[in-house]
Amino acid sequence: MFSDSIKREKFMRSEILLPKNYKNLLNIEETEEAIKYIKDTFQKEFSKALGLKRVSAPPFVLRKTGLNDYLNGIEMPVSFRAKALGQTVEVVQSLAKWKRNALYEYGFGLYEGLYTDMNAIRPDEYLDNLHSIYVDQWDWEKIIRDSDRNLDFLRKTVRSIYRAIKNVENMVIKKFNKISTPVLPDDIHFIHSEELFDMYPRLSPKEREYRIVKEKKAVFIIGIGAKLPDGKAHDGRAADYDDWSTPTTANTRGLNGDILVYYPLLDIAFELSSMGIRVNRDSLILQLREKKESGKLRLPYHQNIINGKLPQTIGGGIGQSRLCMFYLRKAHIGEVQSSVWPDEMKRIAGKHGILLL
Repeated sequence: MFSDSIKREKFMRSEILLPKNYKNLLNIEETEEAIKYIKDTFQKEFSKALGLKRVSAPPFVLRKTGLNDYLNGIEMPVSFRAKALGQTVEVVQSLAKWKRNALYEYGFGLYEGLYTDMNAIRPDEYLDNLHSIYVDQWDWEKIIRDSDRNLDFLRKTVRSIYRAIKNVENMVIKKFNKISTPVLPDDIHFIHSEELFDMYPRLSPKEREYRIVKEKKAVFIIGIGAKLPDGKAHDGRAADYDDWSTPTTANTRGLNGDILVYYPLLDIAFELSSMGIRVNRDSLILQLREKKESGKLRLPYHQNIINGKLPQTIGGGIGQSRLCMFYLRKAHIGEVQSSVWPDEMKRIAGKHGILLL
């Protein structure tokens, strides 16, 4: 899967890819300046493209509300007992459900939306060039009509986000002349996870992603979470935010997906965003049943969907450090965010010119 110019080192629950003759294009001072420029510029372009307003978001939520995101269902959120409340509080893993609730609580109207800075701690994360214990992203959510629950609306939204990503790449290249060559194509390619499985049935999901992304350069894979013909999902999704079960054609399901782009420096499929049209009453019940989590229907958030209290929405997350890493042609996410890494990873990275902050 990796070219001869990429070396791979593995440790306990972590690994690192080491591109041959890697040269950091920007020093630390220039990198920090560029990170600020990218974050300031991208959120303006992105929020303008989707018509979003910035709001503040909580770093933690009460466990009893059911508002936390349980991702694949196996990651354990960081939690603590708040003495003043006498209740268990969880550090958010993402704001997938909080945002939908906030749109209702704040009185947003049709086709209005919000975005916010989300900072999460994921202690169970497998660490590599793209994955850190610390996660920072722009979480966003927008109210739509029930009639917008279709592939055309999903594709239209993805294209708006991708245009913002492409525009900012051009802006970064113009401002920082050491980064001279654009990577992103003009358009993004759409494919269903079922179609991708049919193309490469003997490959793993990650290998399928690599094949299609290396060919098309920018891809949105539709329908992530439902089981494929081999009985496994392309990737895990929680049952209570993205709709991955609604039939869209005779052979495909799902109104969600991931934006992936080809990253030649590491010769990988590079995920920038996970997003989708959110569950309605029927898909929530179906997906919880399929995941054997129907007991969650008693939680306040889930009851608000069942009873039609919360608006229908579309939303997702866009990685802040990932975008910075991609735009600045860095080899490791630790070059654009300050986190913690295994000592052996830091030592080997330093020998190959990769300075982990």
